Amino acid sequence: MAKSAGTKSKQARVLSSRISYQGPVFSVTTDEVEEPGGVRARRDVIRHAGSIVVLAVDFLAVDGPAKAVRKAEPRILLERQYRHAAQSMMWELPAGRIDDGETSLTAAKRELLEETGYTARQWKRILHFYVSPGFLDETMTIYMAQGLQAGKAQPEPDEKIATRFFTLSEAKRMALNGRIRDAKTISGILWLAQMPRPAR
Repeated sequence: MAKSAGTKSKQARVLSSRISYQGPVFSVTTDEVEEPGGVRARRDVIRHAGSIVVLAVDFLAVDGPAKAVRKAEPRILLERQYRHAAQSMMWELPAGRIDDGETSLTAAKRELLEETGYTARQWKRILHFYVSPGFLDETMTIYMAQGLQAGKAQPEPDEKIATRFFTLSEAKRMALNGRIRDAKTISGILWLAQMPRPAR
């Protein structure tokens, strides 16, 4: 099978590497490299263990004639919290870092419970991508969670999170008109928007 244009065929040759910063969430390495094509350069790379994102979806029946076959309008659980780097309050999907020893699915279940109080019966891995590969090696994995059951949230001491369900059409409008400005959330919403809706 022929390799696609995005398939990794070569890697840079690392001539030297040192840790420039080591913190509790990420580190920074300064690498002198020779990249494919012969380019020699200094690359400062933020190293991160990876994150998960939860697209928690509930379904509401759309109004229609009695006994008619109807389709469902998905509702998406979003969080609102302050983000210092963006200097603003933001609507986002639940998300978090993968801790040492965790699988991505274990981390997704933990973060959903901690941040929202919800658990889910069904989980499906839907997207996996690099956040900003120019200088950051963090990947994000989005899981769709269904069969939601409400419970008590268990946020970290520095987290003040409000939660609310939005219909898919509302969330899509928010993503397209700039009310939602978070890339992982936009990705999850637009993924769901292009999926066929199940009959109810």
